[in-house]
Amino acid sequence: MKTKSSILKKVLYVIIPLAIIAIVVIKLKTNKEITQSKVYQYDKEQAINIQVDTLQLENVNAEFSYSGTFEPNKETKISAELQGKINTILVDAGSIVSKGQTLIQLDNSLLKLQLQTIDVQIEGLEADVNRYSILAKADAIQGVQLEKAELGLKSAKVQKATLLEQINKTTIKAPFSGVVTAKLSEEGAFAAPGVPLLQITDISMLKFTLNVPENDLSKFKINQSYSLSADAYSEIILTGKTTMIGSKANMGSSFPVQFTVNNTSDLKIKSGMFGKVLLKSETSEEGIIIPSSAIQGTDNQPQVYVVKNGKAILQNITISKKIQNKAVVSNGLNEGDVLVTNGFINLFDGANVTVK
Repeated sequence: MKTKSSILKKVLYVIIPLAIIAIVVIKLKTNKEITQSKVYQYDKEQAINIQVDTLQLENVNAEFSYSGTFEPNKETKISAELQGKINTILVDAGSIVSKGQTLIQLDNSLLKLQLQTIDVQIEGLEADVNRYSILAKADAIQGVQLEKAELGLKSAKVQKATLLEQINKTTIKAPFSGVVTAKLSEEGAFAAPGVPLLQITDISMLKFTLNVPENDLSKFKINQSYSLSADAYSEIILTGKTTMIGSKANMGSSFPVQFTVNNTSDLKIKSGMFGKVLLKSETSEEGIIIPSSAIQGTDNQPQVYVVKNGKAILQNITISKKIQNKAVVSNGLNEGDVLVTNGFINLFDGANVTVK
């Protein structure tokens, strides 16, 4: 009995681990099959849905534009030239002001009292000068006394002129006509030189700045007029005159070109709005134009997908110029070619395709 029992135990010691191993293997295999069933298995032979466009010759140089931004012709932050408490602010943000209009009045009561004191001194000195003049003519006094009185009178008059100028500067006026675009202080605050109190912006005339690639700089000439429009008011055509063509490229390897533009009578065009300069070419030229979104590859080697015999073929192309979101192809494509314009997911060279 002991022998049979020991044999049975040995058999169980062998069978149980093997059973556990078998269960684990079966479980792992089942989990693998479940996981694989959930993972998308891409079939390279399956046709990919795409959108295409049949290429045609188009007018390349008929009309094109460059985008830019409108900026105010003048803009400044106004501060006081003297220290003092702000008694009155006569404008608010959004107020339209004229050149020379009073904007802020500072406290000048102490200066006016000093002016009254100087007036009294001048009155006494003028009386002394008149008296000494009569006495000097009669040789009753030395001429030095008359000279001192005259110098004292001149000094007092200079002090009075200084006080009048200081009193005048306590009234802060608009340096040019425009709109108050920021109110940076309040009545009762303390004004000091260099501390901004108001911001005034003149948009009756605007500056329009755009960045132009070096190949297109020749299209712009100083003092030449061009047609412009604001994106928000595309129906309004403005006239801008070129005032500056940049001599140094910016970080994007393009050059700034600036125009001056008269705003509409109701000042519809605001600072910061986007706009376009509209150019028309004098010569007409036809070529293959494709959307920039269809271009693959790199700037050095652009490529596109064309459909041939139901397959997407990757084609090398040469781009002669870019116009906004389109590109002019000088080599690699011909009229009648079918260009893939959308549906690039899973697309590869030689893929089977179907047109949506």
